[in-house]
Amino acid sequence: MIIFLATLAVLGISASGPIMAATAAPALAIAFWRNMLGSVVMGVPSAIGRRREFRQLTTSDLGYSALAAVALALHFACFITALQLTSVAAATALVCLQSAWIVLFNRLRGIKASRLILCGVGLAFVGVLVISGFDLQLSDQALLGDLLALVGGAMAGIYTLAGGRVRRRLSTGPYTTICYGLCAAILLVMALAFGQPLVGFSAEAWVGILGVTVVAQLLGHSVFNHLLAVLSPLVVSMFILLEIPGAALLAAIFLGESLPWGTYIGLALILAGLAAVVLSQNRPKLVAPAPAPEATGSAPD
Repeated sequence: MIIFLATLAVLGISASGPIMAATAAPALAIAFWRNMLGSVVMGVPSAIGRRREFRQLTTSDLGYSALAAVALALHFACFITALQLTSVAAATALVCLQSAWIVLFNRLRGIKASRLILCGVGLAFVGVLVISGFDLQLSDQALLGDLLALVGGAMAGIYTLAGGRVRRRLSTGPYTTICYGLCAAILLVMALAFGQPLVGFSAEAWVGILGVTVVAQLLGHSVFNHLLAVLSPLVVSMFILLEIPGAALLAAIFLGESLPWGTYIGLALILAGLAAVVLSQNRPKLVAPAPAPEATGSAPD
């Protein structure tokens, strides 16, 4: 079931880029509506069936949910802006460093990564580079875009880590309702600050917004948030890397685009890296044998 849900989520976020690219609406507006609609869709059934969880929310639950929402909003803002300043390949590769950011954040918290994890993350990132054809440009604008993409990856890592913390107590519905709702509020302020309209789009644009909400927000983000209850944030972030070859495969199937051989090589490297990280999570910890009881010279009962 976990593999099925992870595959569903990967397909959902893989379709996000093509749908958003085909939607004639400002990027922040799309991000706002997908989070707002996602919050409503997840919130209505949660308000009916999970009212007890909402009543039992703790300060910690709200704090980590707010942290996840802020990180998600900043991730959208940084990545979307980066795409306008640098190459899509560079922005995509740098934002995909979220797995490495999670390893770093865990290290700062005193959680060391094993060599197997470091090798897995490294392999996966090489796979991303092979697929994206990552290239650094030297203009000031491109370097600013690269920096924003790097920050966007860090924000994605914080979003995943904070979500993993909240999901220890809250079920998927209440958590995503709060997180998406707060994220939408932050994106609303951003859109107004930058003068980006939130309404007045064509019917085709609204279809695109609904499509990205259903596919990317509900089947993508929400399913990954659900999996945070049974998978570590690092493993979830590794699954998210499959968005890159997933998007290429979907484009080849539905848009008839040719698929470079590098996509298959990159996919194999990402899968190998994912397997290494998953195996590291399941490796039994060595426990020192308990010392033998000292002989007392007494006969057994």
